Amino acid sequence: MSKIEKALTRAQEARGNLALVPVSRDAVPAPGPIVKADTGARPETIPHMARNEVRLLTSGDLAQRGMIQLQHSDDAAVQVFRELRTKIIHQSRGKNAVILVTSVSKGCGGSFIARNLGAAFAFDMGKTALLMDCNLADPSAHKLLPQAAVPGLTDYFENPDLDVREIIRAVGIARFRVITAGKSREVLQEHFTSEKMKRLMDTLRRRYLERFIIIDGPPMSKIADIRVLSELADYVLLVARYARSTNTQIARCLEVISDKKQLGVVFNDEPRFPRFS
Repeated sequence: MSKIEKALTRAQEARGNLALVPVSRDAVPAPGPIVKADTGARPETIPHMARNEVRLLTSGDLAQRGMIQLQHSDDAAVQVFRELRTKIIHQSRGKNAVILVTSVSKGCGGSFIARNLGAAFAFDMGKTALLMDCNLADPSAHKLLPQAAVPGLTDYFENPDLDVREIIRAVGIARFRVITAGKSREVLQEHFTSEKMKRLMDTLRRRYLERFIIIDGPPMSKIADIRVLSELADYVLLVARYARSTNTQIARCLEVISDKKQLGVVFNDEPRFPRFS
């Protein structure tokens, strides 16, 4: 049985369906401050995070942004993201993990999946989530913030005096944080192979003990970046689009990802019954 056949079989065995919500590209949440982590080796605890929360987004705000909502527990999309969260927690044996989300091709909705997977982790009051935008050529995480030109990942790479706590932002969802791609400038994918990137990931794992890190990665067409980012991640989740991504394309993408790190395939934007494996 081929990898894609196995992935499709696992998808059919998964429970729940994913109903996608349109995302408003022009929507922006209420202003929020930089989230200052504790200095030294002491981690930023959940109570400490609670003191630094911005005004939480309303149900209307979340719907406008295409975000799943905790109170809509019967919604098919919420159920699927929760099941995916449970699968990751089970595979990581309860320890924090780094999950790379990538797409078969541009336009498959990988950023939507990454954002909502992070929200699903944040639903758990004993866990936190950090979304890191590593899709430097086509970033989107900054759209969750009132000010797009805030320091982010590229700024951290290029400014030796910038501390990691200065690029972590609250977005108005409890226990959910974001690191944007950074201000517009020359894109240097070589940042991902740098020693500073490795130290950053180590710091995020060590400092935030209950935090699951979601990397919003570029599409699989950026194969060099995906190879590097997948090495930094514990798991890789592939996003395909209904009636657009072919079985051949999906199979080729799965061949690039280590079997040990393959979390599955999310089938996005299917008319009624999208599924994940």
